[in-house]
Amino acid sequence: METGAVLRRQRPPRLLIKGVTKRFGGVHALRGVDLEADVGEVHALLGENGAGKSTLMKVVAGAQPPDSGALWIDGAPFAPSSPREARERGVAMIYQELNLCPHLSVLENVTLGRETSRLGVKRLDAARERLSQVLTDLEVTSFSADTLVSGLGPGDRQLVEIARALCLDATIIVFDEPTSSLSAPDVERLFRVTRRLVDGGVTVLWISHFLDEVKAIGNRFTVLRDGETVGRGEVSDTSTDEMVTTMAGRSVSEAYPRSPRAPGAAVLSVQGLAGASAPRDASFELRAGEILGVFGLVGAGRTEMLRSLYGLDPMVSGEVELRGATIERPRPPRWVELGVGLLSEDRAREGVALELSIADNVTLSSVRRLANRVGALTRMAREAAAEPWRERLSLRASSTRQPVRDLSGGNQQKVAIARLMECGAEVLLLDEPTRGIDVGARVEVYRLLDRLAVEGKAILMVSSHLPELLGTCDRIAVMHRGVLGAARPREEWTEDAALAAATGGTA
Repeated sequence: METGAVLRRQRPPRLLIKGVTKRFGGVHALRGVDLEADVGEVHALLGENGAGKSTLMKVVAGAQPPDSGALWIDGAPFAPSSPREARERGVAMIYQELNLCPHLSVLENVTLGRETSRLGVKRLDAARERLSQVLTDLEVTSFSADTLVSGLGPGDRQLVEIARALCLDATIIVFDEPTSSLSAPDVERLFRVTRRLVDGGVTVLWISHFLDEVKAIGNRFTVLRDGETVGRGEVSDTSTDEMVTTMAGRSVSEAYPRSPRAPGAAVLSVQGLAGASAPRDASFELRAGEILGVFGLVGAGRTEMLRSLYGLDPMVSGEVELRGATIERPRPPRWVELGVGLLSEDRAREGVALELSIADNVTLSSVRRLANRVGALTRMAREAAAEPWRERLSLRASSTRQPVRDLSGGNQQKVAIARLMECGAEVLLLDEPTRGIDVGARVEVYRLLDRLAVEGKAILMVSSHLPELLGTCDRIAVMHRGVLGAARPREEWTEDAALAAATGGTA
């Protein structure tokens, strides 16, 4: 990045953070954090869930004032009192949980709060032209400025968020897990755009739990742990293992824990499943004691397959059998009774109830079983049922009474998984189960799934992260344009072969 290197030599740091502290009640979220990001670089902010990354970025974005410490942009003091003021200083924030209005178009979302008008009529011509250029730069062909956001999948919605930030002509762009809903080709596209941005002098702060992508896109990094700055350095001079050890304060020696498994007979059999829009044709058998992985690009129909199977979306055709018995017109309540649980990829809207406590969330699907003789479920019973899962999944929470909205994204995901475990599900349909979870927490989830498979549970795992499928699954099937290919043992797959199958080539 020659241009960025020249700019770094000629100017003060684009963003300088010194001694920032932030408390929430008795919780010390940030403890004297320091960070320096230069002009024209991708600066990775690393740390496990709860380390303080999101809180620090909210301070930078003007959403949270620091209790102490100071910030500078291009050598000038920076103390935004609101997100609008931060945007006016050139800071754009793309949060992990997307902030879009589904009933509005892409253009209306991008210009929301920044519209210009004449005689009470909105003037969007200039904004449309700018958005059109940004979408071209992002190589977007799946939607246009006039597309309603409600019709977009998570991957395309993420691209809308990115386009909105680029339309601000920001000098500092914060990406919080920007690739969590993107396919491998979309990630490469984002990398290309990001490199062009930093070559032009933009500073990118990149928050990610995928260290392989940090190694691919990052220049320097800062590590937070328990709200403190515990490490920094050049990405090219630091190994992934060193980053993990600094983040976790311990060595994570095995990325994909795996025990000997002996898959049994088919538990769930699906033949010719088709939904209203997707999938077009999905057939598979899921065996007890195995993890079956499903890979595919964004838009291939993976999520739609699970939603149609579970009865959340219409199932147009197909046959479904559970333990040899035909399931007619499957619906979620019936699946819960039969011991089949679904984990949605959309954690905020379908995975957890943000306003409820951890205990309430964990027991949501188990009310009938846990209720007393008069049909009431007491708070004590909820908390007693949830507490073992708080310990088993290493939930970072003060107690099971804590609202889920106050947890980090990774800990919210753990609560969603705990709900399935608590209701006694024997068949688990998991859609992106490690989305937004840090390195250490992912290992804990992999270890849990491995243990559940050994215990005989049947697990169907949809993921856009090929390494985790190759590391955790017994068999893998690839979906292309709504058609699910035959499942093959993981030993027969490579990343190149899976990507070829996902793009319509030969595996």
